[in-house]
Amino acid sequence: MKAVLWVLGWLLLLQGVGGLVNTLLGWWRWAHDLIVVNHLTVLEGYEVFAAIVIGVLGFVLLAVADSMKMKEEADE
Repeated sequence: MKAVLWVLGWLLLLQGVGGLVNTLLGWWRWAHDLIVVNHLTVLEGYEVFAAIVIGVLGFVLLAVADSMKMKEEADE
């Protein structure tokens, strides 16, 4: 379970950072189609805020995966 949370956390963190950089600076025009925020028409005009939320969610999942790892080590 912690491996799934770890992979999903990194994916969301990268999507959030990538969406934020692409929206604010426009550096990654080649990656425009790879960023999830750009495909959700509901979020049109709110891409920056959505990218921040996605990045924070990824960070939270990474923290949960790390706490699961620490709990397993403490139980041993």
